[in-house]
Amino acid sequence: MLETWFQRTGWSKGELARQVNRKARQMGANHISTDTSRVRRWLDGESPREPIPGILSELFSERFGCVVAVEDLGLRVAHRPPSAAGVDLPWTAPQTVALINEFSRSDLMLARRGFLGTSLGLAAGPSLVEPMQRWLVPTPYAAPLAPMGKPAVRRGPRLSGAEVDLLGSTTVMFRNWDARCGGGLRRKAVVGQLHEVTDLLQEPHQEDITRRLFQVAAELAELAGWMSYDVGLQPTAQKYFVLGLHAAKEAGDKPLGSYILSNMSRQMIHLGRPDDALELIHLAQYGSRDCATPRTQAMLYAMEARAYANMAQAGKCERAVGMARDTFADVAARDRRDPDWIRFFTQAELDSETGHSYRDLAYVTDRGRPYATLAHPALASAVSLFGKDKDHPRSYALNLVGMATVHLLCHEPEQGAEAARTALAIAAKVRSERLNTRIRKTVDAAVRDYGDVPALAEVAELCA
Repeated sequence: MLETWFQRTGWSKGELARQVNRKARQMGANHISTDTSRVRRWLDGESPREPIPGILSELFSERFGCVVAVEDLGLRVAHRPPSAAGVDLPWTAPQTVALINEFSRSDLMLARRGFLGTSLGLAAGPSLVEPMQRWLVPTPYAAPLAPMGKPAVRRGPRLSGAEVDLLGSTTVMFRNWDARCGGGLRRKAVVGQLHEVTDLLQEPHQEDITRRLFQVAAELAELAGWMSYDVGLQPTAQKYFVLGLHAAKEAGDKPLGSYILSNMSRQMIHLGRPDDALELIHLAQYGSRDCATPRTQAMLYAMEARAYANMAQAGKCERAVGMARDTFADVAARDRRDPDWIRFFTQAELDSETGHSYRDLAYVTDRGRPYATLAHPALASAVSLFGKDKDHPRSYALNLVGMATVHLLCHEPEQGAEAARTALAIAAKVRSERLNTRIRKTVDAAVRDYGDVPALAEVAELCA
């Protein structure tokens, strides 16, 4: 089966070896050095050692835009401890604390050797959506217990509200770092902070302090998931999102839970699972319909449009785009009710999601150019707004890539090359594998369609 998937990629054996080494370095597995002869042995039936099967699964998933599991490649799945296997976890406070604590500790200890992300499996379909539906089931509040049933021991003075506020402000700082520098720069710092917060959750506190600590844990887990997604650690990202959703439930923060579900939805779109993405976003909308601010609701409508676009449901996509724009019109310029985690959703983000929805429709329907024409003004607005915003260079570059694809759909290869060239220059300054992958895919597709255009050949050479 590995041979079949390999042939579909169009790669040479040397290129697959290069991709495996690139992914291994990205994950910190610097001891891996694959060559053409080793790839040949894999294709002849030799079973690669860990963490190679997981790396191959991620590479093929990225290449084909869908989940390609280790089993699909005919390879053995590594044994996984209970905390690392699956997403169907107990919805109770003690287990949530214990699982986040254990997983973040494992990430800190093992990620540098590349084993954690590749020892996980991505959940999709009913095995993902059905456990997440239990987010809506009310559960009685119970203070978390110390691990292994041991009595909690107070390690110092009782935590104050001001100290919890300080933890929250640190999370805001991490979020700003991610926006400016990409997920690869401070991911481990976020994971370390998350681990520390779960240590605090194993100590006795007043109920309101415990809930606020769960809220901080949920935000940190979401951010760790987002950063993992940005650097290409897809199974790790999903695990953090799921754990963050559990923490948000314990905090009683439904809007935050809906935001985490929206990121899980975005990941499913990235992995070619728009049906799952739509299920998750509808779950988010239903769960927060009576408490989310207009800005959060507008973001959820925008993600709903992305899911419909990738399902080629043009009418529903356009209705969701309209709902996103109408709802966003209700957002006050300085809405103080909005928590920090949703303030990123500005006019620029709304234009970006709108443009990408129409761009996606152009790809999956037989009306490519008309939808590309609709995408153009929205993406042009996003590029203009993000170009003036020095705090979000990754978003600026991602929208330049989106604009490049629209130019190519409209048979404007020179303009597409110029947008890709600008995005490439920005990508060199941030640490985002997601951005690098999108640039490579866009340039590769452009060269296939317009290989005789000198500007595109120059950009392709820069990408090599």
